[in-house]
Amino acid sequence: MKLAHAFPILAVTVSAFAANAPKIAPKEAAQLVAAGQAVLVDCREPAEYAEDGVATPAVLLPKSDFDGDQKAWKAFLAKNQGKQIILYCRGGTRAAAIANALQAKGLNAANLGGLKDWTKAGLPTRTVTATK
Repeated sequence: MKLAHAFPILAVTVSAFAANAPKIAPKEAAQLVAAGQAVLVDCREPAEYAEDGVATPAVLLPKSDFDGDQKAWKAFLAKNQGKQIILYCRGGTRAAAIANALQAKGLNAANLGGLKDWTKAGLPTRTVTATK
């Protein structure tokens, strides 16, 4: 087999085994959180929290910390072992990236999408003051 033909096969094989976190509906997420089976995480940045508000039960853990030294993320994950981690951001892209990374590490993670999905479902939000 020529090497040029092996790359497409390899790409398909790798993508077939890549962790893809499932999508979860906002109301299902809210029920799991209320039952203590899951934790909802807002992975936007602090300026966004203050601008748009956050889902009422959300823990605020920015993606920048996940991508960096994970100070807050490590403590959060240790505290919430065994629970499903449900993530959202503004539009769902950052949440999907983190959920996929957590799935790849063997954790139970799901992507809710964006804050707009939570609010469209009529679920409660709270305001957060900007931090420096």
